[in-house]
Order: sequence, then C-alpha cells, then structure tokens
Amino acid sequence: MTELVGLSKIRTVTAKSEHPRLAGRVALVTGASRGIGLAVARRLVAEGARVVITGRKAAPLAEAVTALGGPTVAHGVPGATDDPEHRARTIAETTETFGPLDILVNNAGTNPVYGPLTGLDLGAARKIMEVNVLAVLGWVQQARAAGFGEHGGAVVNVSSVSALKPATGIAFYGISKAALNQLTAALAVELAPRIRVNAVAPAVVKTRFAAALYEGREAEVAAGYPLGRLGEPADVAAAVAFLAGPDAAWITGQTLVVDGGLTVADRAAG
Repeated sequence: MTELVGLSKIRTVTAKSEHPRLAGRVALVTGASRGIGLAVARRLVAEGARVVITGRKAAPLAEAVTALGGPTVAHGVPGATDDPEHRARTIAETTETFGPLDILVNNAGTNPVYGPLTGLDLGAARKIMEVNVLAVLGWVQQARAAGFGEHGGAVVNVSSVSALKPATGIAFYGISKAALNQLTAALAVELAPRIRVNAVAPAVVKTRFAAALYEGREAEVAAGYPLGRLGEPADVAAAVAFLAGPDAAWITGQTLVVDGGLTVADRAAG
C-alpha cells in the first residue's frame, strides 16, 4: 500500500468526537508523517486538539498536514528529532501557531541495524540511543524551557515490547526502549504534579517501520497473539490519546503494554 493510499484512508476515517476530550489542547507529535505517529495525530485531532507534527522529509509531512485537516488544526515542522536546533524551532513554532503546548508525544524512533549484539556497529548504537532516548529528554527539556507544564501537561513516549525481554535481531533497539521506560518513570517523579509522563509499549504494528518483522509471514506471526492479529496504528493511537487525556488524570510513570496479549502468552508458554 502506498503512502498516498494510506493518507486517503486517513481522510475517510478521521471524524470529530461528539464530546471532544482534548478540545482546546495543543499537542506535538514527533515522527508523525506516517505510521503510528500519524495515527496518533489523527486521533488527537479527532478528540479536539490542534497538533504540530514533525518528520524528516518536508513533502510527506505536508501531505500529512493536509490529511489531518489543514492548517487550522495541523502544522508540520520538518527536521531530525536528534537535532537540537530542530527541537527549539519546533517548540517555538508550536507556540506561535497554536499557543502553549499541552501534550508532547515522543514517537520518533530509529533502528538502522539488524543482527547480534556481538557484531553491532557502535556508531549505529550511538545513533539509536541519541534518537530513541536522548532526543526524548531533549524534547522535554526544550518544552519545559518554553513553559510547558505551567498549567498542566502530559507526555507520552512510544516504547516497545522489545524493552521487556531480549529481542533477537533488534536487541539494542530493545535496550534503548528499556532506557526510555526508565526515563519515563524518572521524569514522572521529577515533573509531578504538573506534568504526567507515561509510555505505551506496542508489539508488532503493521507499519513500514516494522515491515521486516512480519512481511510475507503475517499469519504466522499473528498466530502467536491471543487476539489473533497484529496491531494497527490506530490501536496505539487510542492508548496514547487515553494517557494524554483527562481520563488518565491519576496515572503517571506507567508503561502501558499494547500487544494483543503477546507478552501474556509468552509468560504462559514459559
């Protein structure tokens, strides 16, 4: 399925909630030109929020803004999530375009390598940690410096079930996400009570990013999931919207596993 088809589907399923839980809120979603990030942005808009989205390439980001409803509800800022100047520019444009930030969703991530740790290129390992962990802290620091949290706020980090146990072939990615879970908990304590910080940890979700984990053998992979299917971006988006919204007002420092029952099945099998 092409990106264009994916965006056309977004136009057909995006609908405003009759009782928008996030009306008047301003959200920033990183890595949101496609996949989980775009689904999160779509859900937040449907819940009444206005969103700023980021992505490395300007053209797909512009398409995503259009798909989300255009400049009245969405704004795109292209750049690399591990670039401090990009982070500063994005936070500034968020405030200028829609007002003070209320919700920060750290979705951007990378995993440029596959294979055993013993052969892992250390340069690639540094890049994974820079994008998946340090950039998340950088976004929080930059947002805080711009006043995020003065009137309350929520951070939701996108982790992975690979953080919960060794993951063959993507072990260092899992290590980075385990660090992200710990960062989530530490920030939750440090930023309370004004800012809540939580994470979601999906299993395999049907996106281009995760295609190597299921492509050509989806039925085989899905057979290990008690709910009988792989995840869709909308599944993760719903969990993010919950954690970002008022229904989660007494939840912080948690990592919500969104995995179709996979980890439970693994424990039962063990």
